[in-house]
Parts: sequence; structure tokens; C-alpha cells
Amino acid sequence: MKKQHKMIIIGSGPAGLTAAIYGARAGLDPVIFEGPEPGGQLTTTTDIENFPGFPEGISGPELMEKIREQAKRFGAESVMRMITGVDLCHYPFRILDDEENAYLAESIVISTGASAKYLGLESEQKLKGFGVSACATCDGFFYKDKDIVVVGGGDSALEEALYLTHFGKTVTIIHRRDAFRASAFMSEKAKKHEKIRIKWDSVVEEVLGEPGPTGVTGVRIRNVKTAKTETLPCSGFFVAIGHHPNTELFKENLHLDDKGYIITKSGTTRTNIEGVFACGDVQDPDYRQAVTAAGTGCMAAMDAERWLGEKES
Repeated sequence: MKKQHKMIIIGSGPAGLTAAIYGARAGLDPVIFEGPEPGGQLTTTTDIENFPGFPEGISGPELMEKIREQAKRFGAESVMRMITGVDLCHYPFRILDDEENAYLAESIVISTGASAKYLGLESEQKLKGFGVSACATCDGFFYKDKDIVVVGGGDSALEEALYLTHFGKTVTIIHRRDAFRASAFMSEKAKKHEKIRIKWDSVVEEVLGEPGPTGVTGVRIRNVKTAKTETLPCSGFFVAIGHHPNTELFKENLHLDDKGYIITKSGTTRTNIEGVFACGDVQDPDYRQAVTAAGTGCMAAMDAERWLGEKES
């Protein structure tokens, strides 16, 4: 007979692991399925300077290990498997992992996150965390008085570029078309900024540099109209072509917005299915910070605890 768990958490970034801390302290004996990327996106971040409580900064993997150990200390169980199937139509909910093991859950916390879209270059993957980033708010600080490159042409790309002007000596936007997809206001603001340069009709062919202290040293770009290539020196390479929430498992049952993010009820982490909660980047298209994800993880555990209490009373 399958064991029935009071709380199962799918995903192990700052949202999921914080939910585990609060769930464990509430006596819900949470089980966390860590998934394909234990610790979430932060495990690819070398230095985190903006998480409260670490005045000297901390590496992403170290921060996530500390939060994981904290959750385990209170009794949370961590399972290094990926969830491949979820039945939300019957209660208790039924969950299947990648080894065909089935689990029953009285409540589910979804914290599967959102993955940044990258260009798919081998050099880009090699230099993630060594100058390649998809989060200006997270990493812009490290490029004070440095040359920075941003790839993209939508509102989010121009927002990133404008934010990075607070740090960088120059910010070069590389866009494959001859006009931005962003709003007219954002486009004009970027075009008029004294620190911003624009390379139209261009794509990145290679990110230059080596993992380690040196990191990114430049990018090689190609003009799609003339086929001319050139190398731009830079220390920071920011990809701003969007994110995709990891909601494939839930799209048949949960309400999603037009971008695929889980919709939660105002001021809570409750979804359209009673007993199912969502937290972190999987339901947050705007902030995407470790500290905000952790905050919603706390909310999800408290929402689940209250819901279970109401159900039992």
C-alpha cells in the first residue's frame, strides 16, 4: 500500500526548500522532489550578493545547500528524483516519479520554477556563471565600469540594458532585427541613453572566454544582412530573450496565464484546485528573485497548513 504524505513539494529552488522548512516545522513531514536541477537556477550562480544575511555574499550552490540542510534539520525528506506524472483529478493526489514509483499526497506545493531561454551556444553554456547570465538584477553589480552585452529586443531586454547602465561603462544591445519589439517608450529611452550602443541585424555566434577568474572576454557577432563578423570586448554577457515556466506537467489541470505561468488567487499561493499551491518563479513572471521566491515558499507552506487544518476540522 502506498504511503500517504501530508505535503509533497515538487521542485527544490529557494521557494520549494523554504516551503519545506515551514512545512516541516508545522509537522507536515514534507517530501521534496528535487527534480532535474537540485537547488534550482541558483546552483548555476557563482556569487549572490543580494540575499539577506550574507554581507560578504555567498555562492549559489552553498546557499541552496544551507537551506536544504535547514529543511532536513526540521524533518523534511529530500528525494533526488524527477516527477513525471501528476493526477490532480482525484484525492488524495497521485504522483509518479521517473522510476515509476507512485506517491499519494494530501497537499501539493509546486515550485518547479521558470527556465531562462538561452541562445543554445556551447560557449554560452560553458560560461554560465562566469560572465554569462540571464538576470541583470542578480548579477549586474559585478560589472561596475565594465563593458556589457545584452541580447534581445523586447521590453525585458531593454529594461535589463537600462538597469545595467547603472553599473557598466558601456552596454551594447545585440538584436537580430532592425527594430526593437519593445514598446515605443522603452525603445526611445534605450536609443537615447548615452551608455547604450545598438548592433542591429546581428546575432551572436560565440561567447569568448574561459570558465574561471577571467570569465567572459568578448563575443563574436555576425550581421545577418551582410554576413560580416566582428568581435566585441565585454566582461558581462546577459541573455534577455525571455523565460518559460516549467508547467508542462500541470497544463491540463491548472489555470495558466498566456505565458504559461500558474495563476494563483490574489494574495495567496492557492491555485484553482483545492489543496494545490504554487510558489516561486513558476507563478511569478515579474520579480524572479531568490528572496521573493523564498517568501512565496513560506506562504505556500502556511496556506497548505491552514487548508489541511480546515479540511480536518
